[in-house]
Amino acid sequence: MPELHELKDSAEVARAVADFVSAALAARVARSGMASLAVSGGRTPTRFFEELSTRDLPWDKIAITLVDERWVRETSDRSNARLVRQHLIQNKAAAARFVPLANDAPTPEDGLFAVNEALEEMSWPLACAILGMGDDGHTASFFPNGDHLEEAIDPDAALGLIPMRAPDAGEPRITLTLPVLLGADALALHIEGEAKKPVLDKALGEGPATEMPIRAVLRAKPGLDIFWCP
Repeated sequence: MPELHELKDSAEVARAVADFVSAALAARVARSGMASLAVSGGRTPTRFFEELSTRDLPWDKIAITLVDERWVRETSDRSNARLVRQHLIQNKAAAARFVPLANDAPTPEDGLFAVNEALEEMSWPLACAILGMGDDGHTASFFPNGDHLEEAIDPDAALGLIPMRAPDAGEPRITLTLPVLLGADALALHIEGEAKKPVLDKALGEGPATEMPIRAVLRAKPGLDIFWCP
């Protein structure tokens, strides 16, 4: 079973997730001299980003990227990169290097090579990755009915970064694959709100991972740390 951390509210969750990430980053920098962090977008992590940005860490030795991204320009309100720059790459964390997952290419397929080249400059494997979860059980851009879903959630997937299109995804996406996430020193799921608890309970039950892709993570990493508040 996963390690479920039930907190009082979003402020407590933000502090707890920031503690989790800070410990992982500090440990990797102490061991290797550099560290990389992958975060999720959406509304949920905003307070966590702001909390993490104030922590005393060797930010000049830390690179940050995203778990996944919508293939949009950073000027778009839908851009996860825009969210990260506004809420995380500030305060003490302004010294960190941010590597976005989207560029000016017209499609994820066209831009994939350049994104991969940029990611190669980061320290691998990841020191830490923080996932979110949608009401449909998706995580990262592992969407039900995604055109490359089975490849993305294959623990032995050959590629670390792939495009994804799905009926409920909106824009085309680009996402890190399951093996990259599982390779992180520390991996956690950050969810908030009463509505997410029954989704999590269902995901912990039986059923195909393609139906609720978060199952691929939960089953591959049984002791996953999950931070939740009502």
